[in-house]
Amino acid sequence: MSTPHDPYVRVRGAREHNLQDVSVDIPRDTLTVFTGVSGSGKSSLAFGTIYAEAQRRYFESVAPYARRLIHQVGAPAVGEVTGLPPAVSLEQRRSTPGARSSVGTVTTLSNSLRMLFSRAGDYPAGAERLDSDAFSPNTAAGACPECHGLGRVHRTTEELLVPDPSLSIREGAIAAWPGAWQGKNLRDVLDALGHDVDRPWRELGAGEREWILFTDEQPVVTVHPVREAGRIQRPYQGTYMSARRYVMHTFADSRSRTLRARAERFLTSARCPVCEGGRLRPEALAVTFAGRSIAELAGLPLTSLAELLRTAGGDDAARVLTADLLARIGTVTELGLGYLSLDRTAPTLSSGELQRLRLATQLRSGLFGVVYVLDEPSAGLHPADTLSLLGVLGRLKDAGNSVFVVEHQMDVVRRADWLVDVGPLAGEHGGRVLHSGPPAGLANVPESATRRFLFGEGPAPAREVREPTGWLRLNGVERHNVRGVDAAFPLGVFTAVTGVSGSGKSTLVGQVLAGALADRQAAGAADAPVEHPVSGCASALGLEAVDRLVQVDQKPIGRTPRSNLATYTGLFDVVRKLFAGTDTARERGYRAGRFSFNVAGGRCETCQGEGFVSVELLFLPSTYAPCPDCHGARYNPHTLEVTLRGLDIAQVLDLTVESAAGFFADTPAAARSLRTLLDVGLGYLRLGQPATELSGGEAQRIKLAAELQRTRRGHTLYLLDEPTTGLHPADVEVLTRQLHGLVDAGDTVVVVEHDMAVVAGADWVIDLGPGGGDRGGRIVAAGTPAEVARAADSRTAAYLGAHLGPA
Repeated sequence: MSTPHDPYVRVRGAREHNLQDVSVDIPRDTLTVFTGVSGSGKSSLAFGTIYAEAQRRYFESVAPYARRLIHQVGAPAVGEVTGLPPAVSLEQRRSTPGARSSVGTVTTLSNSLRMLFSRAGDYPAGAERLDSDAFSPNTAAGACPECHGLGRVHRTTEELLVPDPSLSIREGAIAAWPGAWQGKNLRDVLDALGHDVDRPWRELGAGEREWILFTDEQPVVTVHPVREAGRIQRPYQGTYMSARRYVMHTFADSRSRTLRARAERFLTSARCPVCEGGRLRPEALAVTFAGRSIAELAGLPLTSLAELLRTAGGDDAARVLTADLLARIGTVTELGLGYLSLDRTAPTLSSGELQRLRLATQLRSGLFGVVYVLDEPSAGLHPADTLSLLGVLGRLKDAGNSVFVVEHQMDVVRRADWLVDVGPLAGEHGGRVLHSGPPAGLANVPESATRRFLFGEGPAPAREVREPTGWLRLNGVERHNVRGVDAAFPLGVFTAVTGVSGSGKSTLVGQVLAGALADRQAAGAADAPVEHPVSGCASALGLEAVDRLVQVDQKPIGRTPRSNLATYTGLFDVVRKLFAGTDTARERGYRAGRFSFNVAGGRCETCQGEGFVSVELLFLPSTYAPCPDCHGARYNPHTLEVTLRGLDIAQVLDLTVESAAGFFADTPAAARSLRTLLDVGLGYLRLGQPATELSGGEAQRIKLAAELQRTRRGHTLYLLDEPTTGLHPADVEVLTRQLHGLVDAGDTVVVVEHDMAVVAGADWVIDLGPGGGDRGGRIVAAGTPAEVARAADSRTAAYLGAHLGPA
């Protein structure tokens, strides 16, 4: 029964995604943790139902016209939610922030620092006092006019644009030009302008080559296309664009990541010669505080910046502004992010780091009576930093807020006031609340997958450590905060790289090691020591023992609903061929393309194969509804008349991986893909599940499954950066079993990892530190897990030792 002063958020009849008519009561003003295996429905309850309903109610208070300007999620599938305060969501967003977004802009610390320089900076004699906007590289008043506030300038050269000067323009000498019709158009425009497109590039005059590649002119000329057999092409007005102009325009303005990456191949990047990387106009860089410019202070780790500000002194304005800055920085460093600098760009941050930065900002906001809904705030945190995180969450609660957290870290779960465990398994086998109450009560729920990890079963049994088959050595590593390090990675074993946040783990593994291997593969085989200055190390030895490098990350497998599990793994090709081979399809002349929802022919044209249509409402936001013709099936009626063992193509795509494994058991090409997906614990996903609905952990395991189903060729080195992020401990066991299987098959696995259960099961551990940023970047311990657990300088040692148990 809900009353005006009911202290509970009461959910009734939640049916979002796989939730099975869930009803649950959650007390307000508590730290409540939602647990369950991946895909169990915990995020559907916390974010998809509770937060979505709070957001919907807020938008109802906004004027209808204004609502059209705000991106909204749809109303959740729930009967009723009562006792729900306003909510703030801090999800691990997987969209890519812009290059101008930084630690300073995310936390608003940049605003405070600019105000400090504007009001209390030391100005050169006779200089006018500047407004705070003049200290921002993102405003016209402050940005360096040469690099537009980016700190770097991009240039191109004839050698980059024309790698093979023996070719003619018609033969493709200008490699930077676009492909297909656009490139042919530029060639024809040049031909119409009187340039010889059939002469080898090197035989053209220097002035002519310069104009073709670098002119800013855009002449318009009538083009008379060469008539092709069976096609009549009419003359048209063509506009010329130089190769440099095309590359710069694509790199700066294209929304396609693929096109930008292609354009970047033809550019060199260098520090801006005017601002020398400071990003600002000279008059702003001339102002100092404590003897340093704002660009110099923005480049310091936050811990170093705080130390400088504490001793800076100054007048009353300076003291007030530095005190505010120190308080804001303190919250960020408390969350284990003191190694970051204000000018660190947001695209280089992990989703966990971004979420904790937003959490630090919220802690300073002073809100109360709010429900904060957080998505795994411990993601990417070393166990040593978890205590600080719990302190911050406790302060949010003590300020009069309710903190609802989706979490897999058992240390966080144990400190919760209330626990909602969803399960018992994933997908259609989950979606039920198994326990809602104090964490201790979960001990009485035998079907919970969380129970045995929360209450512990003692250290894992010791596993015999494998012997390396060789060594891969990086000498003189110099990259970011990793300075002068010699690192040795054993081959043929499972290696875990550990260390606190910002200690240099991802730099050493994801950039230097991966870069050295990529350089060698690009250069070809070489048995001798190879110099790799580009990859951040003086030399690399043993690379010849690795035939193939595979990096498995948590980036999305696709950015639109048209990309899904079946299309990414190649399973959809097999399924479409099976449908094309049925008697009905052969009689009608249907080929495999008929069964794709991405092309005309077999798809429903009303929704263009999307399965839903946008419904425009006057003065209300657009909403999506199932297609009135195909009712979400995505195909037209004639295509759906073709069945395979009683199911049409839409019904097959709606099968879970687990169900599909039985359905396609006698089809080897499909069975292999499905078996690997089951092996990595993804049996609950639907074959047609859109990529946009998948978590980062699910995307990573799909990529791993795609690798597992490939035919092995030579020695492969697998690099994974925090593969257990977003995974329940039960799912971690499934994943690590697969990774150890790769090693047993003769390959090498290197993981950057914070989960001590995974580290304890490794053959070799490389621990970086001892701290983050400038206080890290060196190897403090390397050896077997038992050896590293005894290392005196390692912050990892104590936590690893607890998982190993007594020697």
